[in-house]
Amino acid sequence: MILALPPLVAEPIFHIGSFPITNAYINSTIAVVLFAVAGFIVRKKAAMIPKGVQNFAEAVLEFILGYVDQVTKDRRKSIKFLPIVGGLFLFILVSNWMGLIPGTGSIGRFLPVGGEIELVPLLRPANSDLNMTLAMAVFAVITSHVLGIVTIGFFKYANKFIKLGDLYKSMRKGGISIMVAVFEFGVGLIEIFSEIAKMVSLSLRLFGNIFAGEVLLTVIAGLIAYLVPLPFMLLELLVGLIQAVVFSMLTLVYLTMATAEIHEHSEEVHEH
Repeated sequence: MILALPPLVAEPIFHIGSFPITNAYINSTIAVVLFAVAGFIVRKKAAMIPKGVQNFAEAVLEFILGYVDQVTKDRRKSIKFLPIVGGLFLFILVSNWMGLIPGTGSIGRFLPVGGEIELVPLLRPANSDLNMTLAMAVFAVITSHVLGIVTIGFFKYANKFIKLGDLYKSMRKGGISIMVAVFEFGVGLIEIFSEIAKMVSLSLRLFGNIFAGEVLLTVIAGLIAYLVPLPFMLLELLVGLIQAVVFSMLTLVYLTMATAEIHEHSEEVHEH
């Protein structure tokens, strides 16, 4: 049996009003429901002496918290960032691995697509949909800015990008200080574009790797359906883990950098 290659855009399975429910959205919803059920079970069985599911959940959180500590060097920040970084890591990891469940990409319903009747899979890896990865990337970057503003203050944080304060101070000093302030102002504007680039790179990296893995498995399964795809599925398990680590660690770096204290060094540079 030759399977059709998955399209770039997630296919709608049905509609709720005018809102399309795609196969990638179904996959992500199942992942969220699994986390909600797991959280309910852990909370219900919570005890002073952990055991079973609670013990496993605490071990996972401690493991992630240890890695967060290595970046932040501050336990208070680590605890603040843990729900964001840990949530993204676990969601991406589970979503990626759910894409390897038998039936994903192959079990579906026949729907009219482009004037023809084609098999549309009911399930598709959530992160093979660019809408999903872009939404997570936008969330990660915007959250870093919000926490930066809350931690440092609005005007201090805004001065990292639009250095009007430094430019005003240099006008009073004159000379080389004005030139330095103008250059710093230009660098600040470039930083704004770099924030947009963060969203693009985060989303495309995750989407590209997961979508490419989906295409690879489809091609291999279409050529030889038995045993041969197994090594590639094991490889995709590793890729899914690596991509979850990369996305969450980059998000952690953005959060740490955004909430770092800004040292006033511009006046010293101007004096020199």
